[in-house]
Amino acid sequence: MSTTSIEIRRTGDGIPHVRANTWHGLGIGYGQAQAEDTLCTLADAFVTYRGQRSLYFGADGKPTTRSTFGNPPNLDLDLFFKAFAGPDAVEALKREQPADLNELIAGYAEGYNRHLRALQQYRRGKGARHACADAPWVQAIEPDDVYRRMIAAGLAGGYTHFVSEIVNAKPAAAAPPAATDKISLSSRLDIPVGDARGIGSNVMAFGQSATGERGGVLFGNPHWYWGGPDRFYQAHLTLPGKMDVAGVSFLGIPVIMIGFNNDVAWSHTVSAARRFGLFELTLDPVDATRYLVDGVSEPMRIQSLTVDVRRPNGSVEVVHRSLYRTRFGPMVDLGARNGALGWSTRKSIAIRDINADNLRIFRNFFRWNQARSLDEFMEIQKQEVAMPWVNTAAIGRGDGRVWYADIGAVPGVSDDLRAACATPLSKTFAAIDPATPLLDGSRSACEWQTGVASGQPGSMSADRLPSTLREDYVANMNDSYWLTNPVQPLTGFASILGGEGRSLSMRGREGHRIASELASEGAGSAKGLADRLMQKTLEARSYTADKFKQPLLNRVCMSGQVALTRDVQQACQVLRSWSNRAGAQDRGALLWDVFWAKLQQIPAAEFYTKAFSPEVPLQTPDGVNAADPRVARALAGAIEDMRQKGVALDTPLGARRFARSEGRKVQLFGGCDAEGYFTVACANGGDYTMGDRSHGNTYLQIVYFDKRGVEARTLLAHGERETAVINGGGSAPVARYAKKDWLHFPFREQDIARDPLLRREILLP
Repeated sequence: MSTTSIEIRRTGDGIPHVRANTWHGLGIGYGQAQAEDTLCTLADAFVTYRGQRSLYFGADGKPTTRSTFGNPPNLDLDLFFKAFAGPDAVEALKREQPADLNELIAGYAEGYNRHLRALQQYRRGKGARHACADAPWVQAIEPDDVYRRMIAAGLAGGYTHFVSEIVNAKPAAAAPPAATDKISLSSRLDIPVGDARGIGSNVMAFGQSATGERGGVLFGNPHWYWGGPDRFYQAHLTLPGKMDVAGVSFLGIPVIMIGFNNDVAWSHTVSAARRFGLFELTLDPVDATRYLVDGVSEPMRIQSLTVDVRRPNGSVEVVHRSLYRTRFGPMVDLGARNGALGWSTRKSIAIRDINADNLRIFRNFFRWNQARSLDEFMEIQKQEVAMPWVNTAAIGRGDGRVWYADIGAVPGVSDDLRAACATPLSKTFAAIDPATPLLDGSRSACEWQTGVASGQPGSMSADRLPSTLREDYVANMNDSYWLTNPVQPLTGFASILGGEGRSLSMRGREGHRIASELASEGAGSAKGLADRLMQKTLEARSYTADKFKQPLLNRVCMSGQVALTRDVQQACQVLRSWSNRAGAQDRGALLWDVFWAKLQQIPAAEFYTKAFSPEVPLQTPDGVNAADPRVARALAGAIEDMRQKGVALDTPLGARRFARSEGRKVQLFGGCDAEGYFTVACANGGDYTMGDRSHGNTYLQIVYFDKRGVEARTLLAHGERETAVINGGGSAPVARYAKKDWLHFPFREQDIARDPLLRREILLP
């Protein structure tokens, strides 16, 4: 390899190992690799972030895949990204990045464009790989497009919750803007990222008391999108002497976001902390676009937005809209979700997203990619205070400690400030969502406070955020920081961080069961523990079935509880025989899903016989009121639901849960979050088929270090190529995941060189 060339080497499952001698060259290689595998998804995403969906797809259409910004109409998305990812925001972000990262970003854009230029040569020939090759919206990009994509990632935990309610907010509107989903406000606020429950992750890190040697083991397992702009892409990036890192990033992002190098490994879970807050404004009675602060009237800043919209007849119309901003943040009209949160002549609501001003996110990742020890990794996190909406767990080479932290950008809202700045509406709102702060915007003293060692105005200091360094284990399954390790709960933090003394999800309880079991087994070595992790984390056990199935059946299947028709007798037999696992061949998992979903309609206080207690959080709530007649009706209803869908009660899970890839059905394992599955596979609307609108296990990594350096086992459930789970090419990693055949990741040069599927491509700079 020459001093100026760029090399893309692809090993098994099509994973690109990009190697170059300059940051710009490394970006070129990575941009080209991502474009080769995911051009249509990327091109569609760049249209979104530019605010041009209405121009190419019409104002009323919606994205066809799911993402962190939900599913608003195209016009609303265009207005949103024009407002929050415009030229000023791009320039501000660019200024805060190190020169090397800016070079990497510029190279990425060039690499993407190189693939586009190469595509022109065979666009209409047999060699064309992309269904979108002739589409007018597939266009060259500039570095600014990458910065816009980075901005979008940061806002995923805040403003994107209410895209339509922000861009359509108007002074004292006759009718509030309609919500783009049908879920309640409390449910909407309870979903930290995106618009579907279950988006999140599992992470575990085991220290030397669990491994039996001076070294740790990390397990990372995001439950994320299988399609769309936020799906993961796996890669290995090497700039000799500067950076050698592998893992995954979002599409359009040129740094590794979850992964490992030869000295550290890390992963993330979606945090329970709120990254945004609301302010109740008292409006000037003379003008609903002015508001009072300390008795003084202030004007809202009106941002004029324009969007090009293509009409059905092909003509293009320019739509003009005004976005209203205050000192606290943009206006948001939630009146369609709750009348008290609308924009009236007297009161209105502003929203502030801490990550709208967090320009450090990808600088942090870039520094982590090059970290040389766990201590350096932790110090970077404390210095930057940049993680946008995720928890972090990490291990280091030759280090027996494991790190957990929810250190990142969090609004500076202490519980004292929340209490001092409460209004009558705040107290009502707390019943809807106790975590999101709603403060009195009529007093300047109620603005978010700035910590001494915070990364930006209005944010908390690192020393006010939860973290722990241990030698046994840390784990998080999207519950709050509180029970990172049940032996020593983390307490004393502000309620905006997710709360303490609250019940865990069923998946969280299952995760801690697995972690405590592995930590206490005496593995004898990091490798031994890693081997056990590979098996335990893909068992796909249902925690709810393990805990509650038997007592439920003991009662509901007794004569006299329900009419023991042949169908009920069969259902009881199917569930009794079921192993409580969601393997592809397991019979009973489908029936349990429907049965448990119906049981959850019974209020928890009436369903469980032992309420949650923070004194025994891993064991409560417990016991079920199986004699409640609603339990018997739930089973009967589950039987009827399956009958109406034409699904036999003993249908194997894999007959329904599969991905279509290269003309065949790849049967899969796993279940949804609600049933307590640690191994997640979840489709939409009761459809078990896993495709580009599903979420579940995506990238999985198990990492430890030995005398040679890093050792990693990985899986990428949905594959590298965007076509892999929509019946197109790229099935190899999907099939690997279905077989639970962990890939021994080829990180070292000699391992790459001897990969039997190695393909090399040399690019000129």
